[in-house]
Amino acid sequence: MRRIIVAFLIVAGVLAWRGVGAAVAADPDPRLILAPSGVLRAGLYPGTPTSILPDAGSGEPRGVGYDLGKELARRLGVPYEPVVFAKNAEVLAAVKSGEVDVAFTNATAVRARDMDFGPPFLEIELGYLVPRGSALTTPAEVDAPGLRVGVTAGSSSDATLSHDFKHAQIVRAATFAVAIEMMSTGAINAYATNKATLFEMAEKLPGSKVLEGRWGIERHAVAIPKGREQAMAFIRQFTNEVKSEGVVGAAIARAGLRGAMTSAAE
Repeated sequence: MRRIIVAFLIVAGVLAWRGVGAAVAADPDPRLILAPSGVLRAGLYPGTPTSILPDAGSGEPRGVGYDLGKELARRLGVPYEPVVFAKNAEVLAAVKSGEVDVAFTNATAVRARDMDFGPPFLEIELGYLVPRGSALTTPAEVDAPGLRVGVTAGSSSDATLSHDFKHAQIVRAATFAVAIEMMSTGAINAYATNKATLFEMAEKLPGSKVLEGRWGIERHAVAIPKGREQAMAFIRQFTNEVKSEGVVGAAIARAGLRGAMTSAAE
């Protein structure tokens, strides 16, 4: 009987060891999942401090997305490769196709159909920019007959306001540069996006102003292509660490990002 019990315990121990070994072997290396090419390709787009802006002083770009991508590559132990597109819609398409490995963008339910998001790391008020001499003073006044409100084509602002507006006309711009030109020529009466971008646009439109108040909030998060779910635990850990360690706050400050705050810990 004693020998039977001992034999049973030995067999059970071997099976348990094999189970643990299999679990360890199955535990994926996040570098292989998040950067399968050996470098971390981060999708970025210019014109907003949430993504990437030139920095004439240091020569190195600045922007929350740029800085967080660089930090993610450092923690993975792989080279960093920023991939800059003309507009955010192209970044989103690149994430969906796997042309890039990561992006830092507004997390919405619609976008979650095409990519996976970690927890939010940044929250930004959504608002309106109006030109010099505008009689508009609050967001509630913008949805009015005869007004033309610009949005970036394919953006979350486009999707939301196209659904919510009852009176104002939505006018779509391909890029922020196009939107600035539209406002300077009077083609639009207001422009809608996150306030971080609106403040950047206001600097290029003398006399323009960002209205007090907001019509919504963007919650930015790390986005990765579908099919890489095994790395999501690492993305969650990364996001929580860069928030608690002040990395997000430092990126916000370096980018000169206004109207934004680090998301609460989860």
